[in-house]
Amino acid sequence: MTEKLALNEYPVHDLIRHRWSPRAFADRPVEGDKILSLLEAARWAPSSYNYQPWNFIVATKEDETEYNRLLSTLVEFNQGWAKNAPVLILAVARVQSDEGKTLRHAFHDVGLAIENLTIQATAFDLAVHQMAGFDADSARKQYQIPKDYEPVTALAIGYPGDPQSLGDGLRDRELAPRTRKPLQEFVFSGQWGNTSPLLINNKL
Repeated sequence: MTEKLALNEYPVHDLIRHRWSPRAFADRPVEGDKILSLLEAARWAPSSYNYQPWNFIVATKEDETEYNRLLSTLVEFNQGWAKNAPVLILAVARVQSDEGKTLRHAFHDVGLAIENLTIQATAFDLAVHQMAGFDADSARKQYQIPKDYEPVTALAIGYPGDPQSLGDGLRDRELAPRTRKPLQEFVFSGQWGNTSPLLINNKL
């Protein structure tokens, strides 16, 4: 397993330091009880007005037909590596309430659920790679997703594999260091663009 710890400036939980998004997956199924725990973790995410707008379409390699159906909704580039992940999930957001109200925070709430799922996966030494690269129209048609729901993202889940199994371009990306913007670039106070005094006065 390739370990790529976050180069954090301030202390964070080890699960956050260890979480990253590999594309190399081991040829090993994910246990059913662990998949259920991931979904349970997602279930307990916070959401606006407790609407819980998340929905998940799950496919594992044990069911080849359903697995290939979900895989087919991914763009070709993502199919090339995601086909090795034993679990694929399509996350779908409910974007309108029964009363016709637009659920403006639905995508945000689905993101919270996926982060819960991802942190739980990290605790199990599983990897999660989220993908924007999928065909939402194809997914809607294949799964008959209602009009008041929107496909949000696809997930590839499994035990991390050997980066050497990837092609040259992807292998280099797999082994490259993780990077993030410094806090000074996006934590403000007073007005937009003013660095928060927290970052000026509390340097480690």
